[in-house]
Amino acid sequence: MAILHADLDAFYASVEQRDDPSLRGRPVLVGGGVVLAASYEAKALGVRTPMGIGQARALCPHAVVVPPRMKAYTTASKAVFEIFRDTTPLVEGISIDEAFLDVGGLLRVSGTPREIAARLRAEVRAQVGLPITVGIAGTKFLAKVASAVGKPDGLLEVPAGGELAFLHPLPVERLWGVGPVTSAKLRERRVNTVGDVARIGEAALVSMLGPGYGRHLYALSHNQDPRRVRVGHRRGSIGAQCALGRRPRPFAEIEATLDALVDRVTRRMRGAQRAGRTVTLRLRFDDFGRATRSRSLLKATMQTRLIQSTARDLLTEAGELIGARGLTLVGVAVSNLDGDGHVQPSLFDDAEDDRLDVAMDAVRDRFGSSLLTRAATIGRELGPSVPILPD
Repeated sequence: MAILHADLDAFYASVEQRDDPSLRGRPVLVGGGVVLAASYEAKALGVRTPMGIGQARALCPHAVVVPPRMKAYTTASKAVFEIFRDTTPLVEGISIDEAFLDVGGLLRVSGTPREIAARLRAEVRAQVGLPITVGIAGTKFLAKVASAVGKPDGLLEVPAGGELAFLHPLPVERLWGVGPVTSAKLRERRVNTVGDVARIGEAALVSMLGPGYGRHLYALSHNQDPRRVRVGHRRGSIGAQCALGRRPRPFAEIEATLDALVDRVTRRMRGAQRAGRTVTLRLRFDDFGRATRSRSLLKATMQTRLIQSTARDLLTEAGELIGARGLTLVGVAVSNLDGDGHVQPSLFDDAEDDRLDVAMDAVRDRFGSSLLTRAATIGRELGPSVPILPD
């Protein structure tokens, strides 16, 4: 099996530099209150996403800040994915700027995986005007690691038989799922590289991180990833999130932000005709820790009021934790999505809510999302709706 992981470099910022030649070679920040994307010139000075613009400017005083243009990014993404699908029918989109491509069966038709990857990169540059990095390996996990190591604007192939020699010297943060908290736990025990993870053994990892997570990291450290490139599957959840910055915020403001996120998520659900049953609240704290809270409903819905009520309940239950640790990001997602959007009506449902949702969607579709908003969110910038792959 030969898998490519193709990942556009600093996607939003690269589109801005493509469309405005005066930005090329300069540090570019895309965003408003929060950095949505940073060019590699800005990343070299320590700018990361989702960092506050003020903090990013302190690190990079000469940065040019540009507002996001989501339509331009969506158009560029569609053009790149056309090239992906021209390369192979086996394409699994991960986000609007990255995908896995299975090219294992194309040797006689299109050449070696490296030749295919080189051609793909040249076509994206020529037809769309954007840099893209491609990693090549026998597993999805390792192909993604290779593309990350190969950035920016690179091509990196991990040869068959050389997987562990490539993987084991890398820092432990290269393993999927290892964030700041897990990294700190591992490094406290002098587990600094992927090779260290492989050597300490599964039992030690399980005792340190728990059975599921420990086994997961141990398998990845030995490049054990049986997943194949999946084509035609629908997304498992629809969500949105908002970075809040590091200043303390009153609970009412956090709640208003959550309501606006629910509006965004449920509108997407109705647009995709996907009803869902499980509501998940995602939180990131000032100490970089994270938490999730979930609740499942009795039946699938795409009704704003019901999902909003459930999300608010979860937020209220987490109120003490938020007060103690501070909150820098809030997100909401709905999962357990049904296949066709048909919701079984109940004798106890209020049909007025459904009609109100449809009417509000129609107004926003015709006149723009900002024309109709909640009173509690007036004067508070949620940030633009990030483009997502078609369902």
